[in-house]
Amino acid sequence: MAEQRPVHPLWFAALFLALAGLSLFIRMLPLGARGWTFPGPDLLLCLTLAWVVRRPDYLPAPVIGAVFFLEDLLLMRPPGLWALMVLLGTEFLRRRTGTLRGLNFWFEYATVGGTLLAMLLLNRLILAIVMVPQPPFSLSFGQFLGTVLAYPAVVAVSHFVLRVRKPSTGEVDALGQKL
Repeated sequence: MAEQRPVHPLWFAALFLALAGLSLFIRMLPLGARGWTFPGPDLLLCLTLAWVVRRPDYLPAPVIGAVFFLEDLLLMRPPGLWALMVLLGTEFLRRRTGTLRGLNFWFEYATVGGTLLAMLLLNRLILAIVMVPQPPFSLSFGQFLGTVLAYPAVVAVSHFVLRVRKPSTGEVDALGQKL
Protein backbone atom coordinates (compact mmCIF):
# COMPACT_ATOMS: atom_id res chain seq x y z
CA MET A 1 0.00 0.00 0.00
CA ALA A 2 1.50 3.32 -1.03
CA GLU A 3 1.18 6.01 1.57
CA GLN A 4 2.52 9.51 1.37
CA ARG A 5 5.27 10.38 3.77
CA PRO A 6 4.34 13.29 6.03
CA VAL A 7 6.17 16.53 5.32
CA HIS A 8 7.70 18.26 8.30
CA PRO A 9 6.39 21.81 8.91
CA LEU A 10 9.95 23.16 8.92
CA TRP A 11 10.17 22.38 5.20
CA PHE A 12 7.18 24.62 4.60
CA ALA A 13 8.68 27.37 6.75
CA ALA A 14 11.88 27.13 4.67
CA LEU A 15 9.82 27.21 1.47
CA PHE A 16 7.97 30.27 2.77
CA LEU A 17 11.26 32.02 3.57
CA ALA A 18 12.55 31.25 0.07
CA LEU A 19 9.34 32.59 -1.53
CA ALA A 20 9.49 35.67 0.72
CA GLY A 21 13.09 36.31 -0.33
CA LEU A 22 12.13 35.98 -3.99
CA SER A 23 9.16 38.31 -3.49
CA LEU A 24 11.29 40.95 -1.76
CA PHE A 25 13.97 40.66 -4.44
CA ILE A 26 11.43 41.22 -7.21
CA ARG A 27 9.76 44.11 -5.38
CA MET A 28 13.11 45.86 -4.95
CA LEU A 29 14.11 45.61 -8.62
CA PRO A 30 14.08 48.99 -10.36
CA LEU A 31 11.47 48.03 -12.95
CA GLY A 32 9.70 51.40 -13.09
CA ALA A 33 6.03 51.29 -14.05
CA ARG A 34 5.70 53.54 -17.07
CA GLY A 35 2.21 54.94 -17.12
CA TRP A 36 0.90 52.20 -14.81
CA THR A 37 -0.39 53.84 -11.64
CA PHE A 38 -2.47 51.02 -10.15
CA PRO A 39 -0.48 49.31 -7.38
CA GLY A 40 0.02 45.58 -7.64
CA PRO A 41 -1.23 43.07 -5.08
CA ASP A 42 0.85 42.09 -2.08
CA LEU A 43 1.37 38.43 -3.02
CA LEU A 44 3.53 37.71 0.03
CA LEU A 45 0.68 38.82 2.28
CA CYS A 46 -1.77 36.67 0.28
CA LEU A 47 0.54 33.68 0.63
CA THR A 48 0.93 34.25 4.35
CA LEU A 49 -2.80 34.53 4.98
CA ALA A 50 -3.59 31.52 2.78
CA TRP A 51 -1.09 29.33 4.61
CA VAL A 52 -2.19 30.50 8.05
CA VAL A 53 -5.83 29.76 7.24
CA ARG A 54 -5.05 26.37 5.71
CA ARG A 55 -2.23 25.05 7.90
CA PRO A 56 -1.43 27.33 10.84
CA ASP A 57 1.29 24.96 12.06
CA TYR A 58 3.38 25.61 8.92
CA LEU A 59 4.02 29.29 9.70
CA PRO A 60 4.92 30.20 13.28
CA ALA A 61 4.41 33.80 14.35
CA PRO A 62 8.16 34.59 14.75
CA VAL A 63 8.78 33.66 11.10
CA ILE A 64 5.93 35.88 9.92
CA GLY A 65 7.05 38.75 12.14
CA ALA A 66 10.68 38.52 11.01
CA VAL A 67 9.81 38.40 7.31
CA PHE A 68 7.47 41.39 7.45
CA PHE A 69 9.81 43.37 9.72
CA LEU A 70 12.58 42.84 7.18
CA GLU A 71 10.14 43.91 4.46
CA ASP A 72 9.38 47.08 6.45
CA LEU A 73 13.07 47.89 6.67
CA LEU A 74 13.84 47.16 3.02
CA LEU A 75 10.81 49.00 1.64
CA MET A 76 11.42 51.98 3.94
CA ARG A 77 8.13 51.84 5.80
CA PRO A 78 7.82 52.67 9.51
CA PRO A 79 9.74 49.78 11.09
CA GLY A 80 7.51 47.19 12.67
CA LEU A 81 4.12 48.78 12.11
CA TRP A 82 3.03 46.72 9.11
CA ALA A 83 4.69 43.67 10.65
CA LEU A 84 2.52 44.20 13.72
CA MET A 85 -0.61 44.56 11.58
CA VAL A 86 0.22 41.33 9.73
CA LEU A 87 0.87 39.51 13.01
CA LEU A 88 -2.44 40.73 14.44
CA GLY A 89 -4.28 39.70 11.28
CA THR A 90 -2.65 36.27 11.06
CA GLU A 91 -3.23 35.52 14.72
CA PHE A 92 -6.87 36.57 14.33
CA LEU A 93 -7.21 34.12 11.45
CA ARG A 94 -5.17 31.44 13.22
CA ARG A 95 -7.66 31.43 16.08
CA ARG A 96 -10.50 30.88 13.61
CA THR A 97 -9.00 28.03 11.57
CA GLY A 98 -11.22 25.48 13.30
CA THR A 99 -14.30 27.45 12.31
CA LEU A 100 -13.07 28.16 8.78
CA ARG A 101 -12.15 24.51 8.22
CA GLY A 102 -15.77 23.44 8.03
CA LEU A 103 -16.96 26.36 5.90
CA ASN A 104 -16.70 26.78 2.16
CA PHE A 105 -14.17 28.96 0.37
CA TRP A 106 -16.43 32.02 0.07
CA PHE A 107 -16.74 32.42 3.85
CA GLU A 108 -12.97 32.08 4.14
CA TYR A 109 -12.58 34.66 1.36
CA ALA A 110 -14.91 37.11 3.11
CA THR A 111 -13.13 36.62 6.44
CA VAL A 112 -9.71 37.19 4.88
CA GLY A 113 -10.99 40.24 2.97
CA GLY A 114 -12.41 41.74 6.16
CA THR A 115 -9.17 41.06 7.98
CA LEU A 116 -7.18 42.76 5.21
CA LEU A 117 -9.49 45.78 5.33
CA ALA A 118 -9.13 46.02 9.12
CA MET A 119 -5.33 45.79 8.78
CA LEU A 120 -5.31 48.59 6.18
CA LEU A 121 -7.55 50.91 8.19
CA LEU A 122 -5.75 50.30 11.50
CA ASN A 123 -2.38 50.91 9.84
CA ARG A 124 -3.59 54.19 8.32
CA LEU A 125 -5.19 55.25 11.61
CA ILE A 126 -1.96 54.72 13.55
CA LEU A 127 0.05 56.57 10.90
CA ALA A 128 -2.45 59.46 11.05
CA ILE A 129 -2.29 59.60 14.86
CA VAL A 130 1.50 59.94 14.85
CA MET A 131 1.33 62.28 11.84
CA VAL A 132 3.51 60.26 9.50
CA PRO A 133 3.14 61.13 5.82
CA GLN A 134 1.06 58.50 4.02
CA PRO A 135 0.43 57.60 0.42
CA PRO A 136 -2.97 58.67 -0.90
CA PHE A 137 -5.87 56.52 0.26
CA SER A 138 -6.70 55.62 -3.32
CA LEU A 139 -3.32 53.90 -3.75
CA SER A 140 -3.64 52.01 -0.47
CA PHE A 141 -7.17 50.97 -1.29
CA GLY A 142 -6.11 49.96 -4.79
CA GLN A 143 -3.43 47.68 -3.35
CA PHE A 144 -6.01 46.28 -0.94
CA LEU A 145 -8.36 45.49 -3.84
CA GLY A 146 -5.54 43.93 -5.83
CA THR A 147 -4.55 41.78 -2.86
CA VAL A 148 -8.12 40.65 -2.24
CA LEU A 149 -8.60 39.83 -5.92
CA ALA A 150 -5.30 37.90 -6.04
CA TYR A 151 -6.14 35.80 -2.96
CA PRO A 152 -8.09 33.05 -4.81
CA ALA A 153 -5.25 32.57 -7.30
CA VAL A 154 -2.69 32.31 -4.49
CA VAL A 155 -4.92 29.80 -2.68
CA ALA A 156 -5.22 27.75 -5.87
CA VAL A 157 -1.45 27.71 -6.40
CA SER A 158 -0.89 26.84 -2.73
CA HIS A 159 -3.43 24.04 -2.92
CA PHE A 160 -2.59 22.45 -6.26
CA VAL A 161 1.12 23.22 -6.71
CA LEU A 162 2.55 23.55 -3.20
CA ARG A 163 0.13 21.01 -1.64
CA VAL A 164 -0.87 23.24 1.30
CA ARG A 165 -4.35 21.96 2.07
CA LYS A 166 -6.78 22.36 4.91
CA PRO A 167 -6.64 19.35 7.19
CA SER A 168 -9.77 17.28 7.10
CA THR A 169 -11.85 16.88 10.24
CA GLY A 170 -10.22 14.35 12.54
CA GLU A 171 -6.90 14.31 10.65
CA VAL A 172 -3.84 13.67 12.79
CA ASP A 173 -0.16 14.24 12.16
CA ALA A 174 2.61 11.61 12.28
CA LEU A 175 2.72 11.81 16.08
CA GLY A 176 -1.01 11.34 16.50
CA GLN A 177 -1.70 14.97 17.39
CA LYS A 178 -5.03 16.34 16.15
CA LEU A 179 -4.61 19.00 13.46
